[in-house]
Amino acid sequence: MSHGRRRTVAGWPADLATIARDVGSLLAMQATMMTATVIVALVFREWYSALSFLIAGGVTALVGFGARRAFSEAPNPRMKHGMIIAASGWLMTAVFGSLPFLLTAHLTPVEISAAYVPTGVDYSQSSLVYFTNPLHALFESMSGWTGSGLTMAVHEPSLPRTIQWWRSFIQWVGGVGVIVLTVSILARPGSGSYTLYRSETREERIHPSIISTVREVWKIFLLYTVLSITVLFVAIRLSEYGAALPLWQAGWQAINHAMTGLSTGGFSVTDNSIATYDSPLIETVLLPIMTLGAIAFPVHYAILRNRDYGKLLSDLQTKWLFVGFLVGVVLLSAQNVASVSAYADAFTGTKNWFGVAPLVGYPTADALRDSVFQFISALTCTGFQSAPIGRWAAGGKLIVSGAMVIGGAAGSTVGGIKIIRAYTIARGIKWQFARVFLPASAVVSIRMNGRRLNRTEMDREFSEAAIVTLLWLILLVASSLVLANVAAPSFTYADALFEVASAQGNVGLSSGITGPGMHPVGEAMFLLNMWIGRLEIIPVLVFLRSALYGLEP
Repeated sequence: MSHGRRRTVAGWPADLATIARDVGSLLAMQATMMTATVIVALVFREWYSALSFLIAGGVTALVGFGARRAFSEAPNPRMKHGMIIAASGWLMTAVFGSLPFLLTAHLTPVEISAAYVPTGVDYSQSSLVYFTNPLHALFESMSGWTGSGLTMAVHEPSLPRTIQWWRSFIQWVGGVGVIVLTVSILARPGSGSYTLYRSETREERIHPSIISTVREVWKIFLLYTVLSITVLFVAIRLSEYGAALPLWQAGWQAINHAMTGLSTGGFSVTDNSIATYDSPLIETVLLPIMTLGAIAFPVHYAILRNRDYGKLLSDLQTKWLFVGFLVGVVLLSAQNVASVSAYADAFTGTKNWFGVAPLVGYPTADALRDSVFQFISALTCTGFQSAPIGRWAAGGKLIVSGAMVIGGAAGSTVGGIKIIRAYTIARGIKWQFARVFLPASAVVSIRMNGRRLNRTEMDREFSEAAIVTLLWLILLVASSLVLANVAAPSFTYADALFEVASAQGNVGLSSGITGPGMHPVGEAMFLLNMWIGRLEIIPVLVFLRSALYGLEP
């Protein structure tokens, strides 16, 4: 241990200065996003929202740019810094991202807020009022930035357009990764960008340069976004619901749902998510959009840039993603069709789960259609909802919970433990059994996802996957037990497990527990679940350990 004098930067320990500088860069980026959102407020003549975003952007810029300037001479980060920057960066981004929700709710007069409620609906209060509670505002921001999609806004159409846009915007950016976006801004050697990039599980680089890698990711993402908006707009206009909408409103819904669908975030601007449309066409169009977000970006690059179409079939994660779709849809369909008689009478004629009109029978065709959409929405961690899952039988909820736990491909926008990790554990278990029958001197190797692994490498891969998965599952079970005890008595343990899997898997499907009326303990716990789910536990544990004991070993 060195007894020499520790280096300081602007009076701060060098370690903290390094972290503060790079987190400041994240906040500076978010301040720019807030300022740009003022344009949306001005277009819709939402003056109080414009003022709120200006104030929020100014405060965030003051802290972000201030930290970057004050600690510009901080030393280059090392691995321990990278994990702490990743964890604290997501946390601070969520904290400052809550300011627009909080300020808009407090600065908008009650009569103006009430005017945002659409005509002809059965509620009179705007959901903006819920964001006067700082915990609700922070929850919405964390859910947005982590791509979780659970919401405190009971009726999204009653929010100002500026807030609707902000929710979609932060999911769109957060889906690819706010830290990855920052990499394209921090174009300087030794900034810790690659370490942050790795903490987002995007280790497979498209280009030798991390900067060009991130730029390629964003080019692909922008292309997909434009295409998604176009096909969704057409689908909405062709639906019975969308045909009655003004062109601009159909376009607005297409823009927002394309952004949150492709980013596998799942925030909506309609009352009942995708169930509002009750349109097989829209649901069908959304399936490939959600799937695109769940496929690793190197696969997209290989197909779009290199015309390597075989990559779609040769990539291990992509193959198992489609296998998961097939198996899961069959299982969920069989479960729901078999249990129709048990819960059919709870459904409503309009498929609106806030309604009360009774429906005798739940058609098998609807059960099959809902099973397809909901399972793919769950496995891709998107969270769009087309059915009242809260009224499904426990078996259906558990199948969907399993999909949310696994998630899509590492290197995509999804949450969950990731397909490659689940596959590695399965192969590792088989490997551990097989090695019992091999002599210690045997030279063996395993081919996995295009790599040849020797005994030592396989042990390391298996151990890392098992540790992260075990920690993930321990937190899942512990959180579900807490939620089961603080949720309303009408909810079962299956509901609690489903809700925690949705929060921690960054999905957004809900059994009905999440909302402004939920217990504060459960809401605060979900902040932790969403944060940890986005960063896959280890960076958060490193952050918490450093907060308690410092950065020294």
